[in-house]
Amino acid sequence: MADTQQVDQVDQKAERKVARLARQIDAFAKAHGGAEGQVAYIGERGARIVLVGEDGGWGDLVAPTYEIAEQAVAKSGITTHESFDGEFAAKVTTGPYEWKRMAGIQIGG
Repeated sequence: MADTQQVDQVDQKAERKVARLARQIDAFAKAHGGAEGQVAYIGERGARIVLVGEDGGWGDLVAPTYEIAEQAVAKSGITTHESFDGEFAAKVTTGPYEWKRMAGIQIGG
């Protein structure tokens, strides 16, 4: 009986996390005129959900597991991509901040 309660608590916690991530994805999509995404496994930390808005804005979220990330993306209803390349990557708009950060990394800044 105790094992069943623990499993139920884990399932409920995962469901809440899926719902929270889906709400965040929905909010991003609403703020950026729609969105597309890609889920990437990042090891023990879980999975990264990369979001790209129709306006070129981008962001990411981290889920504790790949399964939770996939469920959240599915629940939000956005289009997903297998990889972050090609036409999908070309939709990202970078500004002065990103270019400065990239240059700083290259020159040790």
